[in-house]
Amino acid sequence: LPSQPSPATRQRRVAGNSRSSSRQQQRVEGLSLDIEIPSQVPLNTSGDLTDDNDIEEADNSSGSTTSTSPEAEEAEAASSTAQLLKKTRQARSPVKNSNPHQPSVEGGPAGMGDLSAQSLGEMSSQDRRSVLLLTFLYVLQGIPLGLAGSVPYILTARKVSYTAQGTFSFVFWPFSLKLLWAPLVDSIYSARFGRRKSWLIPVQFGLAAAMTTLASYTDWLLGENPPGPVRVVPLAAGFFSLTFLAATQDIAVDGWALTMLSRRNVAWASGCNSVGQTAGYFIAYVLFLALESADFCNTWLRSRPEPVGLVSLSGFLRFWGLVFLGTTFCLLFRREESTSNSNSSSEVDNDNLGVRETYAILAKVMRLRPVLLYLFCLCLLKSAFAAADGMTGLKLIEAGVPKERLALLGVVVTPFQLVLPVLLSRHVGNRPLSLYTKSALPRLLLGLLFAGLVWITPRFKSAHDASYPWHYFLLVTVAYLAHQVFMYAMFVSQMAFHAKVSDPNVGGTYMTLLNTVTNLAGSAPVTFLLFVVDYISIKSCSTPNLESESSCITLVDGYYIQSGLCFILGIVVLLRIRATFRRLESLPLEHWKVT
Repeated sequence: LPSQPSPATRQRRVAGNSRSSSRQQQRVEGLSLDIEIPSQVPLNTSGDLTDDNDIEEADNSSGSTTSTSPEAEEAEAASSTAQLLKKTRQARSPVKNSNPHQPSVEGGPAGMGDLSAQSLGEMSSQDRRSVLLLTFLYVLQGIPLGLAGSVPYILTARKVSYTAQGTFSFVFWPFSLKLLWAPLVDSIYSARFGRRKSWLIPVQFGLAAAMTTLASYTDWLLGENPPGPVRVVPLAAGFFSLTFLAATQDIAVDGWALTMLSRRNVAWASGCNSVGQTAGYFIAYVLFLALESADFCNTWLRSRPEPVGLVSLSGFLRFWGLVFLGTTFCLLFRREESTSNSNSSSEVDNDNLGVRETYAILAKVMRLRPVLLYLFCLCLLKSAFAAADGMTGLKLIEAGVPKERLALLGVVVTPFQLVLPVLLSRHVGNRPLSLYTKSALPRLLLGLLFAGLVWITPRFKSAHDASYPWHYFLLVTVAYLAHQVFMYAMFVSQMAFHAKVSDPNVGGTYMTLLNTVTNLAGSAPVTFLLFVVDYISIKSCSTPNLESESSCITLVDGYYIQSGLCFILGIVVLLRIRATFRRLESLPLEHWKVT
């Protein structure tokens, strides 16, 4: 079913190993020690002090130095630190994790072990307020995304071509291209007004104005008043402006999340994003399509049938334009507070960087070999889900399934969408890419299941009233629910990995680089498949006479061809990248840092 735009999302990072000689916080198996760390501590090959043998070897190595050179003094300091770490570990060794629901932090990749995130009841009041604010901002972000996701269903009901659908699919591209202006958002701001509020406030005012303006022309664009053809290009341009502003808001909120939450609870940003955006998407997608449908309203909400639904696209846009306007006025009076997550004096202080310097840092991030390898592998794998995610829902509507019935599936799956990210945010573990690859295979198999579901759909259609039985919708619901489980598992694990490796001192730019490239890997293949599906379909056409138009019968729908090719691509890529992902997760965080 149609992919929910995974708008660049968000998480924000658990910082890695210290590299400075200043006082820093060194975390050892769940214990926070405020100690003096020398610039070089003996590490094993994985980049961490993982057992006592490593420490003893470090002691022997540093103790064998007899010179009074600076290197000898540094080694002596390293030996003292290693002994202190050993004594602390021995004192704490009998203590185990008493909470079976909290994951252990031992055995993770070097530099990625950290204390488990606290629950809402355990965290400080400032972190609790930050979680609520982040969730609210992501709810607002989900509204224009949900509306953009509902329009393709409306267009399909109006019998527009798949080429027109491909044109409208560019609406989702701003989340894949926001890397181009993310450094501007990160670097140009008013320190007095607030680094993130400098962009968040005007962008949300812009969203309010764009929604109100678009509401005035929606009926004309859809060919309703006055009656006429659907004007896809100007309609796509209007919604493109909405998603462009929503993407800019996402940059500001992503960067704020890096510093708004404490280091220990930064993983909550992933849950805030998933829960908030899912709730907003649900309102603007499921509820809107249901209330916009005359059939649904006449069946369930009205005593007297009427030819239109309770709400229209123009009215819905106008209402949320006013909501954005009111909530943005409220944000004007909130002071921008932040909790610093940066402890390393050797890292880049992005607060003092201009636009040119920020783009230079972005170029450095893009040249990091682990980043390039990771994004290349991820893009290949995400391309394999394009047919199932981008075209299945449209094909079901083409087969005669009411669009509001498909949208109402969200009522069943939304509770799972809200709960699953929260659970995974705490239990994704220190190797999130392992969960990502484990979830990829079932999702590929579900792509084939979706193709089979589209193929058998006409057989369930009633010849009497063109309706579908309840057990058909039960089958669709189960398949869609399974798809959402694995899709969200991959999403949260991906965001958790981004949060761990991103450098917070580059602000939202590092996260934006990772998220926008992966979003582009999801949206670009869908656009391509929509443009070519009609051309690769196998048809038989005939012209009865010269005065009549030719009639064509589709022998093999291009959707099935695309589904098969995507499955083969996914299996091949998945077999090749598992070992690569394991190596990337084992790298020390210094390999991901901007120097």
